[in-house]
Amino acid sequence: MRSYEQSFRIEAVKLAKEVGTNRAARELGIPDNTLSTWMYRDRQGELAPMPQSSFTLAQEKKQLERENRELRRANQILKEAMAFFVESQKKLRRS
Repeated sequence: MRSYEQSFRIEAVKLAKEVGTNRAARELGIPDNTLSTWMYRDRQGELAPMPQSSFTLAQEKKQLERENRELRRANQILKEAMAFFVESQKKLRRS
């Protein structure tokens, strides 16, 4: 059985409130029922809030999404460059 830190549980519940339990669980890589249990405990007041951190889970998610977009863009550029290179090699061989 995996153990999660209290701060992770609290941030996961915050994310689930923003985007939904299933999506949050999927994005965080945790079982849906685990996050549902944390949501229930939060509603019961059993999941004590932590002090506000300067780098929240939502901010980290935004940063990772931005990096993902940049990497996808770079990957697309490399694919196009490779296709150009392959095509130019074909033309050289035909000549």
